[in-house]
Amino acid sequence: MDLERKREREKKMVSQMIALYCRKNHGSKGGLCPQCAALEQYAHQRSDHCPFMESKTFCSNCKVHCYKPEMREQIRRVMRFSGPRMIFHHPIMAIRHLIETKKEKRKLEANT
Repeated sequence: MDLERKREREKKMVSQMIALYCRKNHGSKGGLCPQCAALEQYAHQRSDHCPFMESKTFCSNCKVHCYKPEMREQIRRVMRFSGPRMIFHHPIMAIRHLIETKKEKRKLEANT
């Protein structure tokens, strides 16, 4: 998978997870609340500028934490809430994410 496509998939997954979190926790129906919109924008910026995108699986699996501490806690809260629920709300995307993560991990393990 090329790098730009990988970045876009990462951003799409994060956006879906933030939207699910916002809808269920903040009651947002037609879009994101200001706090979640700011988190999404920040997450996309981090993804766009990630120097490790080529060698890592996904941000959720990254060992280098480039998020500011307060944003890191917000994204973790979103991931903990939305991760298990993604299979019910976006099953194809969730399964694809799991499969690609496993492939990337195997590829990284084979290279070390």
